[in-house]
Amino acid sequence: MTETKALTKIDFTHITLADKALYEGYLANEQNRGCEFSFANLYLWGRQRFAVVGGHIALFSQFDRRSVYPYPIGNKDKKAVLDAIIEDARARDIPCRITGLSDEARKTVEQLYPNKFRFHCDEGSFDYVYSIDDLADLGGRKYHAKRNHLNRFYETHPNFTVQPICDDNVPLVKRMLEGWYSTRMAENPNSDFHMEHAALDKALRDHKELSLEGLVLFDGDEVLAFTLASRLSTDTFDVHFEKARSDVQGAYPAINREFAKYIRDKYPEVKFLDREEDMGLEGLRKAKQSYYPHHMVKKYWACLLEDGYDY
Repeated sequence: MTETKALTKIDFTHITLADKALYEGYLANEQNRGCEFSFANLYLWGRQRFAVVGGHIALFSQFDRRSVYPYPIGNKDKKAVLDAIIEDARARDIPCRITGLSDEARKTVEQLYPNKFRFHCDEGSFDYVYSIDDLADLGGRKYHAKRNHLNRFYETHPNFTVQPICDDNVPLVKRMLEGWYSTRMAENPNSDFHMEHAALDKALRDHKELSLEGLVLFDGDEVLAFTLASRLSTDTFDVHFEKARSDVQGAYPAINREFAKYIRDKYPEVKFLDREEDMGLEGLRKAKQSYYPHHMVKKYWACLLEDGYDY
């Protein structure tokens, strides 16, 4: 009688602030990774777990009520870590879904496992990446409407000020957010705004430990808008949150431009701002396209064919 070899699960653990240096040591050598791979996003959103496997960071996440494996981070033998992920999925009796694949990663999986995976282009999760100079300067004809919108803000709020996020102004930001979220949740009680609110509260609480860069837009003592971001790579910052008072015309483009200028001045080596995905929402897509991205970070899902599952 032939013995069946027991399948091995990966010993995933929950991500904590103490894991930041380890994780970012692996991420530093990566190129063209989407916003979902930033440490801040992994820490702030959902139930993310990780493990070091074969010289890589392997990740195990929940997305849209499905268990998924974001493409592993590292530059060692990809076959070894992907084999471990496939075996982990079998041990857990779940479909093997690998997310966040770039074009290059998709080609790697195809080469390592020919005809074993089905690939799906996940357009709603493409990152919009902008030239920081474009957002800071808004030069040229294509930004004419944006400049007009901003000029109305400057005329209405000639004495506006900006401050980096700090312990002193976080309570004022939170007070502004309470009104922002209560309005949105009343308008759409079935939305996911409560999840975003929880993630943002966590970001404000741990902004120093997460090395988040933020800017707050004031008129006097009143918060009109704010933004939070973190470094994704040597030349790119990832904008995680941006909120503005809906009754203040031009507050969104104002905080967008002021933050681009702030990061450009503080970190001259940064060339891009990743303003994340549109989630397939038409209104958000139009808003992001209106700023003319420099490029998009394409992403794919890979699903093991033998599992017989779609995405």
